[in-house]
Amino acid sequence: MGEFAQIEIRRLRVKTFIGVPEEERAGEQELLVTVKVHSRTAFGAMEDEIGSTIDYAELAAEIQALALARPRRLIETLADDIAGLVLADPLAAGVEVTVEKFILPDTECVAVHLQRSGVG
Repeated sequence: MGEFAQIEIRRLRVKTFIGVPEEERAGEQELLVTVKVHSRTAFGAMEDEIGSTIDYAELAAEIQALALARPRRLIETLADDIAGLVLADPLAAGVEVTVEKFILPDTECVAVHLQRSGVG
């Protein structure tokens, strides 16, 4: 049985312009993003070297920049864009993305979930 190594950034606050009606996209909104990155390298094989793992501080900043880079209508699109960003890192074998939006009354949030495997 192999090892399953995962790095999680939980409920990262991102600013973005998102929503189906144009009026909703006109104002900046805060969303929460959770990213679980499946590592290609077992933690024990990393030999305590930062270059052997995903730089989660850099990844968090990249996700925040991506969210703010352009307006989107759907949180599903943002989740897909984030998955593509994560999987561009050769150290990532797969990713799970959750995006939470606070839009519907009488709900804690609306969330979408995406899971994708990397190539190779």
